[in-house]
Amino acid sequence: MTPKKILRRPQPDGVPAWGQHLPPLLRRLYAARGVRSDAELAYTLKHLASPLDMRGIDRAVALLAEAIEQRQRVLVLGDFDADGATSTAVALLGLSMLGLQDIDFRVPSRFSDGYGLTPGIVERLHSEGALPDLLVTVDNGISAIEGVRAARALGVRVLVTDHHLAGESLPEADAIVNPNQPGCPFLSKHAAGVGVMFYVLTALRRHLRETGRLPAPEPNLGSLLDLVALGTVADVVPLDHNNRIFVEQGLRRIRQGLARPGILALLDVAGRDHRQVSATDLGFVVGPRLNAAGRLDDMSIGIACLLADDPEEARRLARELDAFNRERRTIEQEMKSQAQELLASMSLDVSGLPWGLALFDPDWHQGVIGILAARIREQTHRPTIAFAPDDGQHLKGSARSIPGLHIRDALATLDARHPGLLKKYGGHAMAAGMTIARSDFDAFCAAFDATVRQLLTPADLEAAIVTDGPLEPAELCLETAHLLKHAGPWGQHFPEPLFDGEFRVVSQRVVGGHHLKLVLQPLAGREPVDAIAFNTGPEVPDFTRTGARVVYKPDANTFRGRTSLQLLVDYLEPLAG
Repeated sequence: MTPKKILRRPQPDGVPAWGQHLPPLLRRLYAARGVRSDAELAYTLKHLASPLDMRGIDRAVALLAEAIEQRQRVLVLGDFDADGATSTAVALLGLSMLGLQDIDFRVPSRFSDGYGLTPGIVERLHSEGALPDLLVTVDNGISAIEGVRAARALGVRVLVTDHHLAGESLPEADAIVNPNQPGCPFLSKHAAGVGVMFYVLTALRRHLRETGRLPAPEPNLGSLLDLVALGTVADVVPLDHNNRIFVEQGLRRIRQGLARPGILALLDVAGRDHRQVSATDLGFVVGPRLNAAGRLDDMSIGIACLLADDPEEARRLARELDAFNRERRTIEQEMKSQAQELLASMSLDVSGLPWGLALFDPDWHQGVIGILAARIREQTHRPTIAFAPDDGQHLKGSARSIPGLHIRDALATLDARHPGLLKKYGGHAMAAGMTIARSDFDAFCAAFDATVRQLLTPADLEAAIVTDGPLEPAELCLETAHLLKHAGPWGQHFPEPLFDGEFRVVSQRVVGGHHLKLVLQPLAGREPVDAIAFNTGPEVPDFTRTGARVVYKPDANTFRGRTSLQLLVDYLEPLAG
């Protein structure tokens, strides 16, 4: 494991006045995550922020209501990731529930179209005779200035729903709904694309109800919350209170078996019991299988799985997505090995690496470079961009950042200082995508490193892991594992609890070639407990000689019908002599 500093999350002073009904451990954990009232832990739908606070939503509702009344053709343009897929499914299902009869979807190809609404996609729709009356973008569109212009020039009205950060100019769409567009007063700026589309649907339903045009029986948009939860978690947006409501409500539907057949099938092929599903399962089990279609083939397969009403068809598509995911893991592992060899060939230790790391190999696969960048970022604790060939003249890059560096803003700074070096770019605080000329790769590497050096300090490059401190001896038990599993939803900016402590290592052995199985005994006393550290590799120190400081999560492990406490180890290091 790469050496890391172990930092403890600051704890608030005193005992919180709220949360009197909660166990002391949960009160401590919630307070450390910024919770300041019982209301912030209320996850019923009535606590959601109002859709009417979103700028542009009135115009969006008017466009959609008119499309329903006049039986217009509507086309939803999605994106090739899990947020885009769930946004597309929510749009199609929700608009159909509200009375729209002629609706279809398209998803750009990652490989031939690139991201979002482009003039090329508009021209293809025109040549196919498939131009709609109204085009609705989901999880994209805020940067599609030329694409929107091309569509409107052909008489197509455009509704943009998105959540990405806006550039200096906005597209001249008929309506834009995006909490991150300038002048939008909506408080939850962290809504995923699927959350924005859900809000549009709720506002449309309200309008149709008020004008007496709502289908009977009244559509239950809450039935879409499993999809909203999946897209929100998979897109790794911060789980503010609003997003935690979405996720918690979606998880409840899944646990009750009320989810879309496709979500239940994706859990089933991964060997997960939907009755015990957590936000972690959405992020690390369902999301990657859905994303694999967009990374390696066509996200339309993933959307078809989410839309499937027949459980058998959903299972067939889920198995296909599972196969894509296994292929994706194989490609990713090969690319990671190549990247590690490339790093080794640079004959530099981590301290000698560029502060901003850009890597390229002509054999790398566009669909997996984002995952690769994340893996190298984890290894080096450097903002990392992995590039793959786009065409004969261009490279496509995927960036992953570290705390302290807003990667999209860093690219904007680079673009201002080196005009023309970036052909196009966009993204979030921690992830971004871009296109550069192949001939500019060396110049880009230098510019990116220089930009990062101006925005970070040496301390920012020190890898650290933040914990909630130690558990009391009485808290290190199976009941705590159950308590924490259902106390979330945990996620980005509302992290799953992580603890650290000092242990005597009773035994250790490598299993499966890469995982470290341990028996740990707290130095403070208590019976030994099983633990496992995944993907440590075959060569690890002998912790039985030194003992270990361990960073871990309590987990309930069921084996042969017996459930017991097991610690999932995120990091461990020898105790000082």
